[in-house]
Amino acid sequence: MRVLEDVPLAPYTTFGIGGPARWFVEAHREDEVLDAVRFACEHSAPLFVLGGGSNLLVSDEGFPGVVLRIALSGIEQNGNIFSVAAGEPWDAFVSRAVAENYSGIECLAGIPGSVGGTPVQNVGAYGQEVADTIRSVRAFDTKSDRFVTLSADECGFGYRESVFNTTARGRYIVTSVEYGLNPGGDPAISYADLKQYFQDANTPPTLQQVSDAVREIRHGKGMLIVDGDPDCKSAGSFFKNPVISLEHFAKIVSLVGGQNVPHYPVGREQVKVPAAWLLDQAGFHKGYVMGRAGISSRHTLALINRNGASAKDIVALRDRIVATVEKKFAIHLEPEPVWVGKPL
Repeated sequence: MRVLEDVPLAPYTTFGIGGPARWFVEAHREDEVLDAVRFACEHSAPLFVLGGGSNLLVSDEGFPGVVLRIALSGIEQNGNIFSVAAGEPWDAFVSRAVAENYSGIECLAGIPGSVGGTPVQNVGAYGQEVADTIRSVRAFDTKSDRFVTLSADECGFGYRESVFNTTARGRYIVTSVEYGLNPGGDPAISYADLKQYFQDANTPPTLQQVSDAVREIRHGKGMLIVDGDPDCKSAGSFFKNPVISLEHFAKIVSLVGGQNVPHYPVGREQVKVPAAWLLDQAGFHKGYVMGRAGISSRHTLALINRNGASAKDIVALRDRIVATVEKKFAIHLEPEPVWVGKPL
């Protein structure tokens, strides 16, 4: 195991923001994961596990402990079951599955980051989420000091959450994920954007066509990482879509004069309201600028590093948005990206 010191973290994130890690380790094998945990314990240092860096906002001061970058690679296939190492690029795995005519994750194309991060956030988009296909997750359990396999039920999946980022945050280090896909299955086109995209199609779209459409839609919204595109220096959707009661929703409809408020049922007593709509209604439109930070010109939910923004710049914009939306709608928006480093 090679240990580096004072490694800048900005290049390892899609935001391009962040100070140095006190120590930095790359793990290409499971035994190196164990070695990194031991090293952190020996130095009484906090440990942060870094994947693809697509859902992070790193402090300007960096991280005062050990950053463990997961670089495990490899894909094993047994029929429709794929066991994928945590360091594999997620979008490359989606492309392989689609090319081999396996459905289940075609709508998750174009999402940056690595496989290990998908169960943590229960990554989802365009009508699919990884919880629909994950069979199990292999991880190092820092509490029991051994590698374990968690079933899908044990992962406790919910909307953009799992035990990995809630009740057991920091306990597990994901090393591989097992997905069960559907050979020859039909693509999912339940999401409004996809329905509209294919509304004039004469024949049902193929998996490849749906996957390509998702990438095109994401690119149009600045949600596809493209080198040189200023709208791409972000962490993707910055805020979770809030789930509120029907009573609260009725108050919002009344507040905006009875206009049609976009929403999606969540069970019988709640609805999910798009955070992008809330931002737009609160005056935070596409292209909004606040110093070196701003909002993407193509997607209201993407806060971007416009021109050398610091973490403090992004946080200042985040806090202004949260306070304004809360004042107007009595909804407290929850950020999606993980904060790394000393709290502001």
